[in-house]
Amino acid sequence: MLEEFKKFALRGNVVDLAVGVVIGAAFGAIVTSLVQDVIMPMVGAITGGLDFSNYYLPLSSKVQTGLAYAEAKKQGAVIGYGQFITVALNFLIVAFVLFVVIRAMNQLQRREEVKKEDPAEVKLLAEIRDLLAARR
Repeated sequence: MLEEFKKFALRGNVVDLAVGVVIGAAFGAIVTSLVQDVIMPMVGAITGGLDFSNYYLPLSSKVQTGLAYAEAKKQGAVIGYGQFITVALNFLIVAFVLFVVIRAMNQLQRREEVKKEDPAEVKLLAEIRDLLAARR
């Protein structure tokens, strides 16, 4: 059983997936920082200093108004819609970047497929075409 697990774990696809997960986690941290530390402060500056991460709706009378979201959560139940906006923006940025990367990879793959076309095969097809044209 150990040998079978070793064979499974060391297959190329599993190792590639593990590398992808680690890189994805690191990429997620970068995007989170980009959104929280760069984009949201600019959005806040444009909207007059609003900080979306501290927007919430208190669901309990114990929660004092005007507190930071983290402090309000300690006092009682709150709906943190500002955090949701930030996380949704993170998702959109990650999805867009992945779209751009995959699109670029597909274009490179198409170019390589065109380059891989065998010249001998092309020459043979040209000869067949010429022979068929001569018959007519």
